[in-house]
Amino acid sequence: MRLSALLLSLIISGTAYAAPITVSSLDLNRYLGRWYEIASFPMYFQRMCIADTTAEYTKQGDDKIGVLNRCRKQDGSFAEAKGHASVVPDSGNAKLKVSFFWPFSADYWVFGLGDEYQWALVGNPDRKYLWLLSRSQSISKQDLDAALDIAKEQGFDISQLNYTLQHEN
Repeated sequence: MRLSALLLSLIISGTAYAAPITVSSLDLNRYLGRWYEIASFPMYFQRMCIADTTAEYTKQGDDKIGVLNRCRKQDGSFAEAKGHASVVPDSGNAKLKVSFFWPFSADYWVFGLGDEYQWALVGNPDRKYLWLLSRSQSISKQDLDAALDIAKEQGFDISQLNYTLQHEN
């Protein structure tokens, strides 16, 4: 009886198994280019990163996107990871599969997007990963609040966010 009551309360609260909702559509041509990481959930593969984390997306043919993630390490050098992404069919381009190590891929979903593509909130449907990206090395308070509100509404625990140091160019 206790287990069924717990499951019922989770279902009612909407946090049990409901996947977050992506933006309805994404213009890939507008999304391409450099993005600066403003904040992210701590991740194992970013453990050596201390600052200046970026993601750059380039078009590679009709159905592939090149991905270059970069960050500054403690010794001042940069670590890079190159991969590619493919759009998930019938997702309005808002869901991608990203691969850095063939044959493995991961979900990359766009949950929030600034009206002018000045910021993006991306992660995965199980809410283990989340990144707040910006076209510039900083983000306005208004845009930050809008992105954080979306993350909370989608069931992400924003207390896990680590804010990324970006050195101004």
